[in-house]
Amino acid sequence: MFDLLVKNANLPDGTRGVDIACAGGTIRAVERGIGAEAARVIDASGRLVTPPFVDPHFHMDAALSLGRPRMNVSGTLLEGIALWGELKRIQTVDEIVERALAYCDIAVSMGIGAVRSHVDTCDDSLTGVQALLEVRGKVRDYLDLQLVAFPQDGVFRDPTAMENTVRALDMGVDVVGGIPHFERSMADGAASVRALCEIAAERGLMVDMHCDESDDPMSRHVETLAYETQRLGLQGRVAGSHLTSMHSMDNYYVSKLIALMAESELRVIPNPLINIMLQGRHDSYPKRRGQTRVRELRDAGMLVGFGSDCVRDPWYSLGRADMLDVAAMGLHVGQLSSREDMRWCFDAVTVNSAAIMGLENYGLSVGCEANFVLLQAPGTIEAIRLRATRLAVVRKGKVIAETPASVTTLSLHHRPAVLDPGA
Repeated sequence: MFDLLVKNANLPDGTRGVDIACAGGTIRAVERGIGAEAARVIDASGRLVTPPFVDPHFHMDAALSLGRPRMNVSGTLLEGIALWGELKRIQTVDEIVERALAYCDIAVSMGIGAVRSHVDTCDDSLTGVQALLEVRGKVRDYLDLQLVAFPQDGVFRDPTAMENTVRALDMGVDVVGGIPHFERSMADGAASVRALCEIAAERGLMVDMHCDESDDPMSRHVETLAYETQRLGLQGRVAGSHLTSMHSMDNYYVSKLIALMAESELRVIPNPLINIMLQGRHDSYPKRRGQTRVRELRDAGMLVGFGSDCVRDPWYSLGRADMLDVAAMGLHVGQLSSREDMRWCFDAVTVNSAAIMGLENYGLSVGCEANFVLLQAPGTIEAIRLRATRLAVVRKGKVIAETPASVTTLSLHHRPAVLDPGA
């Protein structure tokens, strides 16, 4: 007797028509024709079952704050940072908790099972840190929330940021963050990478730095990040987020840089929606689009996962916690148009990002936690094309969210029809 049995499902690797049996919060069998009884049976009818979506780069302390205290009129990254500085002076722990919990509900309904959120540490009261630690505890049964200590204003540029970042880590924040390109000088930026990586090495923590989120081709802090990763033996534990300056760099230099990054086993997290919205704002035409060199980094053997970054906050007024939107934008901007490329874009918001976050027991194999999503699409490419409806979201073998299938009934002259976009 199983708790849940999903019949006739397709899997992301192309396997078709299998059953998935769950009991005690884990996957107990993945095979065709499971005949056992279950407390609940779902007929997938040849639709895709995938491990949960994973968002490896987000700012939950700012999520859903759009319009408070004002709007970002220019739409630029720098005005967004200035606006965030105004907001964090007036928001409270309770306000952040309320918004974050509302966002978590939306994320779960959209099939997200794990989020890595940066939380600002340039605030002596550590309001955001207090709030998101509370949220992490409240959502742990249905969402994995990993927190990054992020000195938004620069760990050296802000006079108390280093002390506050260490305090945040002492309070239980999971990952060391940084923003070297926002320090006062290139030298300070490089020094911040060195100091923060040393803290991570001493504490046995992962690193995830906002790195070179700029159109400036001379913003090259990812080179320092790769070097420090090797020097300190942090291979496989360090991620560079954004890396947008790479889209403007000289190709000869990039050929050297990518090799160094690959040697360091650096993880890469582009944020397609936000990168193309915020970058290139000083250009007329031709206008740079801002996404880093996804294809080249992937082809060099690096682990690349797409993040969403923002939803209705000082930097981005749109968003709906849909990682398929993120995958589709990354696909288009990166011109990742082959069938193999498109399937890889689905991996970039699932298995790749799960590996970047170091999630355990993630996947659809026997023994993994019974966390998965049933989509109204037969496979991964169609899921991206359709932004497929999340028919059921399962956590530890229990259905925690359901959405009715999207079906349109046409009444046309001589041609009545019922359209199921996911068929």
